[in-house]
Amino acid sequence: MSSEIDKELLDLVWGRRTSNGGLSETVFRRWTQGFVFSEAEPSALEQFEGGPCAVIAPVQAFLLKNILFSCENCNWRVCQEEERKTILCHTLCEILENSCKGKSCCLVTWSREKTTERDTGGSNEEPSLENERLQSSALAAEELGFERFHALIHKRKFKGISELKDVLLDQCDIWKSKYGVLLFLYSVILSKGIGNIKNEIEDATEPLIDPVYGHGSQSLISLLITGRAVSNVWDGDRECSGMKLHGISNQATVGFLTLMESLRYCKVGAFLKSPRYPVWVLGSETHLTVFFSKEQSLVAPESPSEQARRVFQTYDPEDNGFIPDTMLETVMKDLDLVSEPEYVNIMKTKLDPEGLGIILLGTFLQEFFPEQESCIPESFPVFHYNGLKQSNFSEKVMYVEGTAVILGFEDPMVRTDDTPIKRCLQTKWPYIELLWNTDRSPSLN
Repeated sequence: MSSEIDKELLDLVWGRRTSNGGLSETVFRRWTQGFVFSEAEPSALEQFEGGPCAVIAPVQAFLLKNILFSCENCNWRVCQEEERKTILCHTLCEILENSCKGKSCCLVTWSREKTTERDTGGSNEEPSLENERLQSSALAAEELGFERFHALIHKRKFKGISELKDVLLDQCDIWKSKYGVLLFLYSVILSKGIGNIKNEIEDATEPLIDPVYGHGSQSLISLLITGRAVSNVWDGDRECSGMKLHGISNQATVGFLTLMESLRYCKVGAFLKSPRYPVWVLGSETHLTVFFSKEQSLVAPESPSEQARRVFQTYDPEDNGFIPDTMLETVMKDLDLVSEPEYVNIMKTKLDPEGLGIILLGTFLQEFFPEQESCIPESFPVFHYNGLKQSNFSEKVMYVEGTAVILGFEDPMVRTDDTPIKRCLQTKWPYIELLWNTDRSPSLN
């Protein structure tokens, strides 16, 4: 990589303060790990220290999606080493493909001699993959500091996804090595493009990794999950005081829920709450874990009432549960309802009989989208993953299994204990109850 790209990349990831060392060495060492599978749970990735969950948890979510829904003859809890290698590499390739959106992709690897950028898409000069793999294995055993590590990395560019998959698989040891997570993160960033990421981040001065605490930013999490480095988790873009704030642009492959929503710090939109597969990255104040199920009815296509709720809430950014009656016509147009001015005025009177000038979400849905039969079963098996050993029972990274029960708001059944994971999931299923097969609830931290 050129020195200009090198500096731009480091400033974007670590912040400007890190170029002179300082605290970056401590944070950097917490990020120096590879994608390593648990001995107790063959398909679960381990996280050694706080920080890299911003990359590891999204990779785990996509990996589970691929194991559960794409592998025909794979026992998801008894994966053999060769199966894990193939699925991991296909997962990394999928995330890279999401970030580059059909453009050329990049892989950041390393060698003892820093090289210039090489374009392998159609080039007659092929680098020696075997030599690169041997050098990487040797380097992985060394304890490299921040400056030394970044002096050895280089970028390889690929025009075709098929070629990228082949190289990812051939160099699988790199991603499992001591610096695999960082090399993959840099690959995603350069595949996306530094300029594109800066255009999507709300505050371009905020680094993707906090230089003091080492936590990944929401922009980094969104980049890994959706391919867009946006810091907001609502649906679509919004105008605020003349500024355009970017959100999630379409339905995600895997979802995202956060404890911060239960504390009313943010509002996660339907594109993340209702992904294509029943796998969700869960966010706490400081850590990311994964909640998943094999019950595909949890992500059935959006119903008319769910669509109506989502559209209504785009005009209620503060999540007040109502909109000004002046917005009713716009909402009705967006939902392809009859929106002639005379009819809209009649509905204003009906929905706001006291003339308060507001339209309540519940009243609106009851009028136009009466309660529909839910396709979600009353109970279904669920699992939770936490990559930190110290956060697991017996300090072994294993999936915690349980049963989720979806109750009605009028159900008099005695509620289970109030726990962070339950409060997080209630932002998606307000009346969910969780019965875990362990003595205590799994940890979000």
